Amino acid sequence: MNTIISLMKRNYKILLVVAFLSVTLFAFKINSASETNPDKDKLLLELLTFVIEKGHYSPSAIDDTFSKGVYKDYIQALDPSKRFFLQSDIEEFSKYELELDDELMNKDLTFFTLTYDCLMQRMKESQGFYKEILKNPFDYTIDESFNTDYEKAPYAKTDAELKERWRKQLKLTTLSSLTDRLKMQENKGKLSKEEAAILSNPLENPEDVVQEVKKEVLPADSKPKSFEELEKETRESTSKSLDEYFGFMKDLDRNDWFSVYINSITARFDPHTNYFAPEEKERFDVSISGTLEGIGARLQKKNEYTEISELISGGPAWRGKQLEAGDIVMKVAQGEGQPVDVVGMRLDDVVKKIKGPKGTEVRLTIKKVDGTIKVISIIRDIVEIEETYAKSSIVNKNGLKYGVIYLPKFYINFENKDGRDAGKDIAQEVARLKEAKVDGIVLDVRDDGGGSLSTVVDIAGLFIEQGPIVQIKSAGRKKEVLYDKDKKIEWDGPLVIMVNSFSASASEILAAAIQDYKRGVIIGSKQTYGKGTVQNVIDLNQFVRSNELGDLGALKTTTQKFYRINGGSTQLEGVSSDIVMPDRYSYLKMGERDVENAMPWDKIDAADYTVWNNNSNFAKAILHSKERIAANPQFKLIEENAKWIDTRSDENEYSLNIDKFRKAQTAIEEKAKKFKPISDYKNNLKFTSLPYETEQMGKDNILKEKRDRWHESLAKDIYVEEALNVLDDLQTKVNLKKSIAPATTNTMKKQKLAKTY
Repeated sequence: MNTIISLMKRNYKILLVVAFLSVTLFAFKINSASETNPDKDKLLLELLTFVIEKGHYSPSAIDDTFSKGVYKDYIQALDPSKRFFLQSDIEEFSKYELELDDELMNKDLTFFTLTYDCLMQRMKESQGFYKEILKNPFDYTIDESFNTDYEKAPYAKTDAELKERWRKQLKLTTLSSLTDRLKMQENKGKLSKEEAAILSNPLENPEDVVQEVKKEVLPADSKPKSFEELEKETRESTSKSLDEYFGFMKDLDRNDWFSVYINSITARFDPHTNYFAPEEKERFDVSISGTLEGIGARLQKKNEYTEISELISGGPAWRGKQLEAGDIVMKVAQGEGQPVDVVGMRLDDVVKKIKGPKGTEVRLTIKKVDGTIKVISIIRDIVEIEETYAKSSIVNKNGLKYGVIYLPKFYINFENKDGRDAGKDIAQEVARLKEAKVDGIVLDVRDDGGGSLSTVVDIAGLFIEQGPIVQIKSAGRKKEVLYDKDKKIEWDGPLVIMVNSFSASASEILAAAIQDYKRGVIIGSKQTYGKGTVQNVIDLNQFVRSNELGDLGALKTTTQKFYRINGGSTQLEGVSSDIVMPDRYSYLKMGERDVENAMPWDKIDAADYTVWNNNSNFAKAILHSKERIAANPQFKLIEENAKWIDTRSDENEYSLNIDKFRKAQTAIEEKAKKFKPISDYKNNLKFTSLPYETEQMGKDNILKEKRDRWHESLAKDIYVEEALNVLDDLQTKVNLKKSIAPATTNTMKKQKLAKTY
């Protein structure tokens, strides 16, 4: 679970540690540099272990137990499906199983070098395996099987045994694809009710949907393909996919694999302590702020080429209207500089050349979809990634108007205090919904993995008068309580917070505070993810003087734990919903409690806070919702589906005989048909954008398409529907709303904290 944290220099309680580390390590000087310079690797090991031991909330002992854990995690990360290493390789590696703690303390790279060299050799050999295997047709009449439980599978003892494993794995892949192709061909000309409706009313459906149905269902020609032709297609498709996979692996250099090794070390301290290589740190910064400096285009590798996969709405490339999805980038030039050929270049390196400071020019030599070559000049700018930010919608129900706010993460731009952050944006969305005269608000933080602590305090403060929001404890220090100090309440009406088992960290702080104050109803999965720890990001470059090795990256390490205002930790236990709604993944192990090395649950004293007393219908709303859910056949079906998914997760044995495989797949598909109403469900509610956004959508087709898709998903969401039902039950006859100041002024008065979760 990715968490969002801040630069350590912004956390004043950690500054003493940083200062101590700086004094100790600042004199370390490196004068030589190369891509595989072992001095850089040794320096990284020294920095990481020292910073973790001094800055981590509860550092693990670096001993033989630690060494065994690093060994297990690292080998599994290198070869998770056991299709590269031989048993003899593992026997050679295992000599170091209890030595890695000593190697770490001595900055010894022997084990890493051994495994890296071996992996490169084995991957090269494996390329020969799949190319040879896929040359000839498979015999699908043989009665054999393949087990995909790789964790329990032994390593192959010989090359022949390893090649046989590849053969069975490839046979399963092609068999699955072949079965799908055969079924599609058999169904040519057969229309489902939905497809028949689309083709009978083509003008009422999007053109791309109509064309897709025609392509998939109606006969393209009168002559169906033979079994042999379809079988050959599956092998060619599989071979192409593996070519792309190994092309990607080829792009990884030694430093990338060393990062895997380092993160196997850091993960033994806790699941959220990680090393960020320079490129990863840059991606992390983009993810936390939602902004970057560049042209506003998403790129993807396509064989040896770099392809434009999407233009970001509002960005320079989108505004220029010359670049299109599907265009191939052939060369990149900085302004009037010499163009650099990027064909065959690593994707990360191409991205580095295209990105750049605001106001600078980049010239792309583009091969258009029609084959023409064109040079396009783009002036770089600040690009906002719209998917990062909060958004809201309005829905009318039972004569009342409600607002739904979706918050994908608790974002903030630490480098620009005037930039967008989740606290200011949610305040603005609340103000807009108030202006639209809504009667209740649903705040959706499902799948929200965390974010800035300051924004959590700001957002919770929109709904309470004043008081504590979260408690924080550092190793060996007294607890710290973070408060909403503004007496203004931006929204005092009915409130529902939607969560699920992937709502983590900052989402859990918000849900816990709202629940402890009894300010709103928490509805969703049985419990949230259960991450109750605080991380800080430490720039490792600050500790080295006269560094000529290049960017050393950063370390994200756990420095604190946070607690609810009632004193309980959210660690492992998460936040239990007031109203539990069944979901398809209820029985799968995906929370913090299921992660190795997770820190323990504990409790501290409660903070002093006053429970909200304006929810007279609180208990009634919860009771009525539970009754509705228990009686709802759709929720019963979801619960049954969740149990079925749980049983399916243990099924790992697949027949490679086509008749048996198709029979098994048919049985699964027949069972799955029972659960089709889950995806077909519609709540018959119409969701619309606020007026300001409707105006923007008229000028921005990309934004309109994204909002239309969101509104469509809301109209099929039974969980949102029940959240709105709860808002119905929370309504009171007497309107107790206060006269309050504009929402946008609230967050400006609140404390701005750099800690994040």
